[in-house]
Amino acid sequence: MALGPRLDLRQSQQLVMTPQLQQAIKLLAASNLEIESFIGDALEANPLLEAGAVSSEDNGPAGEPDDVPREEFTSDQLMAQGQGESEAPLDIDSGALDRDRDTGDGARMSDAEWGAGGTGGGTGQSASGDDFPGIDATRAAELSLGEHLDNQIGTIAVNPREAFIARHIAGLLDDAGYLSSDLRDVAYDLGVTLDQTEDALEVVQMCDPTGVGARSLSECLIIQAREADRYDPCMRALLDNLELVAKGEVAKLKRLCNVDDEDFADMLRELREFDPKPGLAFAPTTSDAVVPDVLLSANDAGSWDIALNEETLPRLIVNRSYYVELNAGSPGEEAQGWLKEKLADAHWLIRALDQRQKTILKTAAEIVKQQDGFFRRGVSELRPLTLREVAEQIDMHESTVSRVTSNKYLHCDRGCFELKYFFSSGVASSDGEGASSEAIKARIKALTDAEDPKKVLSDQKLADLLGEEGFDLARRTVAKYREAVGIGSSAQRRRQKKLENL
Repeated sequence: MALGPRLDLRQSQQLVMTPQLQQAIKLLAASNLEIESFIGDALEANPLLEAGAVSSEDNGPAGEPDDVPREEFTSDQLMAQGQGESEAPLDIDSGALDRDRDTGDGARMSDAEWGAGGTGGGTGQSASGDDFPGIDATRAAELSLGEHLDNQIGTIAVNPREAFIARHIAGLLDDAGYLSSDLRDVAYDLGVTLDQTEDALEVVQMCDPTGVGARSLSECLIIQAREADRYDPCMRALLDNLELVAKGEVAKLKRLCNVDDEDFADMLRELREFDPKPGLAFAPTTSDAVVPDVLLSANDAGSWDIALNEETLPRLIVNRSYYVELNAGSPGEEAQGWLKEKLADAHWLIRALDQRQKTILKTAAEIVKQQDGFFRRGVSELRPLTLREVAEQIDMHESTVSRVTSNKYLHCDRGCFELKYFFSSGVASSDGEGASSEAIKARIKALTDAEDPKKVLSDQKLADLLGEEGFDLARRTVAKYREAVGIGSSAQRRRQKKLENL
């Protein structure tokens, strides 16, 4: 059989990820801060875009000029289309937005991955009860620790050299008031002797608040004990063995301190009055308040009102009069092409942002519907929920739901929560519906908080109690949930409660 060249004609379909479509995917997953930065760059780059309110007379979301022909698109088509060099819409599959840009597959996350991330989703939340405090704004201290110490060092130091070294040491303290630098390194950096550096450190330790300048927790408490005139041999033995206090070795500590039960209880009471981090009273404290994307409130009819937080981002419009003016004064083909390109970019951006808001609202509405019990009665009613369940209800791909819930927050009467918080794995229950892992964690914390100090509940006992309430959990699962919320083992809780009751 002879081999020879020939021409074949083949027809195939190919999904093209245009730059516009890639940008739309990024916008869908972007946070408010990232969107605000993106809009700022767009306003600088496109003279036809303006930030402002859209009047009722505007026709269409893009605010296009009346004399410019425009093509109408439905909201479902906006994010599923791109534009090529000819500015004509590409015939792209509506699921293109849902597919991963590199692999073409939907980014599917397991329930366990969402369950692991759900614990920290809420802002200002408490795992032990149904009521969650709101966001508390705090402000930085008016006077920093370094400035506070600087005002005192001048009156305590015996000479300018000692004051200079002491002020340098004060600048090395961390927010808690501790000195982590080695004194030999400090002396070498300043070109002074070690004795002079130690004398300067004593000056710092004489300042208020008592305990600053310490190099360890033990030294910090010793300074405070001396100030309170309680640094006797018994207290010295206690402070030299703080690791035994943490372990709850009461009997051994009483032997080392040579005291009885009553004296040991008094020593512990005095120890609790000391401040282990004295510098935090002057540390700048900031609270980055989360700006919610979705606002949820109950109405008089007993249902929910869901709205987007329109104050977070500026509204974009096209400057019609400026477009007409530029169009009339641009006779060249190159200028006309540039103007059409900017107009198309402005139309696309406004439509993409509009679709992003609609998708967020649609997803949030379904989450509220699925987690109605949580919003009415608290975390105990939080049910297991997956991305697939929400995606099927709103007729979208689960990767789209994943992007929508990233860095998006919902504000309700119980606090401000990331949308991902409402997705968690579940455990089997007697009613057949299952219970969210967050609800199980809250119940475990409630049981351990209410336990008798003399009869601390073991993991197996916790599993039995939860089983009586209809939750089918193994002991290992209970231990995993207990550790996830920061609750110690039964032995650790027994020692802690024993110390608290002394």
